[in-house]
Order: sequence, then C-alpha cells, then structure tokens
Amino acid sequence: MPLLCYWLLRHSVVMCLLLHSLVLMTLCLHHAATSCSKRCYCSESEGPSGGKTTRCSNLRLTEVPRDIPNDTQRLYLDYNLLTSIPASAFQDLPLLAELDLSHNELALLEPGAFQGLAGSLLFLDLSSNQLSTLDPDAFEGVRARSNLTGNPWHCDCRLQTALPQLDLEPVSLTGIVCQTAEPDDSDAKGVPFLLAKDLDLCVVLKKTTDVAMLVTMFGWFTMVISYLVYYVRHNQEDARRHLEYLKSLPSRQGKSEESSTISTVV
Repeated sequence: MPLLCYWLLRHSVVMCLLLHSLVLMTLCLHHAATSCSKRCYCSESEGPSGGKTTRCSNLRLTEVPRDIPNDTQRLYLDYNLLTSIPASAFQDLPLLAELDLSHNELALLEPGAFQGLAGSLLFLDLSSNQLSTLDPDAFEGVRARSNLTGNPWHCDCRLQTALPQLDLEPVSLTGIVCQTAEPDDSDAKGVPFLLAKDLDLCVVLKKTTDVAMLVTMFGWFTMVISYLVYYVRHNQEDARRHLEYLKSLPSRQGKSEESSTISTVV
C-alpha cells in the first residue's frame, strides 16, 4: 500500500509539472505572437473600431518586418525605404483592416503580395511611391479602398485592365496621372487616366491579336487547300491507272480467245 501511494504521488507530481510547463509555453507563444514588433510602437484602441495599431513609420525600413503582431488591425509602414512587397508579406495578419504603405520607394508588388487579406483589408494606401504599373495577381481578390495617387504611372493596356479590379478612393480619379503611355500617340500623357474620355490603350493589343488570328487562320486555310489539291491529284492518278487497266482488259480477252481458236484448229 505505501508503494502504491508513493507511485501515485510521484506520477501526480510529474503530470503537474508537465501541465505547468505546457501552460507556460502556451503563454510564451501567445505573448511572442502578440508582442510589438522591434522598433515599432503598438497601441490598443477602445470602441467598435478598436483593436491593435502597429506603427512602424519613418524607421528607414527596407523590408516588411516579420515580427508584426498577428492581432494587428491597423499597420503603418509609411515614410520608409521599401522598394518592393514580396509574396505573402502579410499572410500572418488575418485581422488587418488598414494598411498604409505610402511615401516609400515601392516599384514592385509581387504576385500574391497581399495574399490572405481579401477577407479583412478595408483600406490600402499606396500613394507617393514609384509604382508605374500594377500586377492584378498581387491583390488576389482584395477589394479594399485604395489610394494610388502620386506615382509615376506608365499607362498601358495592362494598367487599364488592372484598375477596374480595385475600389479606388475618389482622390485617385484625378491623382492617377500618366507620366508615360503606350502607344505613344494615345494622348494619355499628363492627363488624369481615369477621367480621359474615349481612351482605349488596348486597341493596339487588340489589333495585334486580330492580325495574329488572321495569320493563323490563313495558315490553316493554306494547309487545308494544299491537302485537298494533293488528295485530288492523287485520286486522279489512281483513277487514270484504273481506267488504263480497264481498257486493257478487252484486248487481253480478245488475244486469249484468238489463241484458243488457233489451238482448237491445230
């Protein structure tokens, strides 16, 4: 009996220690995931629109910090030195509703840059950067209100196709100005891109596509005609040989009958 009590007491102590360690580990992990990013400032807001705000402004950052708290709802990365946003840069921030990337050196938004934010992001500020075009694959369903003013836009068919997929701020109607344009004779340079009337920068692409389709169709048509000509000539040759064969049949039959007659007489 004393041995049984000792065994139970010993294993109870071990289980308690393991449970205590597990609780401490969980608390440490939660604290690491929700603690503020190094050099950034975090604050909690009260009210219906409350939540955690993480400010990493004006820190001369060259890349998006990887230790941003995952319960962040508002993230300010403005006035830094970011040149690109890599894929999945914010995928660990499922509550992020507001993202400020203004006043950086952004020239590239990689495909999947805002992956994971389609269901939460409400406002996106990309103003005052070095963006010249947009890749629609960078947004992956994000429909946040977006500010795109103050960028050196290169207006072409790609940009004209990408912009309707975004919910632009009213200020962007006059703030998206074409620094360069393609084609060059499109009269899009220096004018607000979204307010330009009868501006279709995809017309050259459409014409190129139409020409390519015509060339392809002509090639197939030529192949079909060539095959038909070959087929007809081949059949004509077979028909001629068959006709010559048929013409030769009576003469052979006559010679056979003549030979039979001579044989009979002899």
